[in-house]
Amino acid sequence: MAPAVPLCRAGPPRPRPWAARRGLALARLPARRLWRCWALLWGWLWDGLGLAAPWLRLARARRLPGPAGAAGAAAAAASSAASPARAPPLASPAAGSEPPLPAAAGEARPGPLEGRSGAVPGPGPNADGHVSPAPKAKEPLHERYRLHSLLGSGGFGRVYAGTCLADGAPVAIKAVSRDGIRRWGELPDGTRAPLEIVLLDKVSNGFPGVIQLLEWFELPNGFLLVMEHPEPSQDLSRLLRAWGFLPEEMAWGLFRQVLQAVRHCTSCGVLHRDIKPQNILLHLATGEAKLLDFGCGTYLKDTVYTQFAGTLSYSPPEWIYLKRYHGEEATIWSLGILLYQMVCGKHPFRKGTNAIWDQLPFPARVSPGCQDLIRWCLSIRPSDRPALEDLLCHPWVQGIPLP
Repeated sequence: MAPAVPLCRAGPPRPRPWAARRGLALARLPARRLWRCWALLWGWLWDGLGLAAPWLRLARARRLPGPAGAAGAAAAAASSAASPARAPPLASPAAGSEPPLPAAAGEARPGPLEGRSGAVPGPGPNADGHVSPAPKAKEPLHERYRLHSLLGSGGFGRVYAGTCLADGAPVAIKAVSRDGIRRWGELPDGTRAPLEIVLLDKVSNGFPGVIQLLEWFELPNGFLLVMEHPEPSQDLSRLLRAWGFLPEEMAWGLFRQVLQAVRHCTSCGVLHRDIKPQNILLHLATGEAKLLDFGCGTYLKDTVYTQFAGTLSYSPPEWIYLKRYHGEEATIWSLGILLYQMVCGKHPFRKGTNAIWDQLPFPARVSPGCQDLIRWCLSIRPSDRPALEDLLCHPWVQGIPLP
């Protein structure tokens, strides 16, 4: 028989809280609500009174998390339409190979992608974890596409090269496990689907700088996303590993294309949240760039975000120290890191180095205009960073050299 548990602790009684001794109502507040009051007050002081800059400068010796490894989304897509700015042709592609998808993929059923008028947040999957039924295809997956080598794999799933049997066009097929899906949305026709599919449906309206979703299939244990895949192509991270850094003229053309792609996503109400070299696919023959992998994306809003998704080494300092950020300001920060990587060949805040935001080192080959733009994007205070339209109007982006 277990010993009886005493109703009170042995020893002297605990002293009452300081506030309760004086009869203050503060002591009667639940701890969780009291903590939220302090968090809101601190957030107002941080943003409203400009306390962020001196605090982050005091913390500049703190090491930032290093960039993620080579694993990244290597899927997908570029259309034949020209972008507003086009970089010169690039190097030859790299290839990989692995076994094809399992035979169960042949029993997939496609999801409708008719209406592209927009999507709204859905209540998520049904109680059994399945999305609403989609109409059966006339032909199963294995009669519509031929699968080839594995292009990439990681936490996002697996991406395979493929061919459309109807017209021979190259495609990329992304396999996502149902167990790994945490966020769901609703397509314009009311069909519930993983949020990545909903976001891709919103941005896949023919714009050349963003991956185009052709169709999707539901499997018993996951989903397949069929997307465009230009040939020959390579993601920007592999090109940087091979070249070290890009000539500034080439970086200028690619960065302009990325800015146009981000503006397109913003106009569609989509926040990508994971802009980095691994998620920029380059057509090696034309120099076209295409933004891909919306697995970390979400709906764009004006209010603050308190949940992070993406790559930690591309997150802004306000998330690292305050665990809160605004969508556009965080996007501008990641764009500054991206441009620095293109022209300098390395992450500006690599793991193991003490980063000082306002003292970024630049090689002599980087022009003053490019340096000015990067430092502007990497401003410590979020309110000091440019808006997306300000970036597009910057003299360096417009091709006007600074004196």
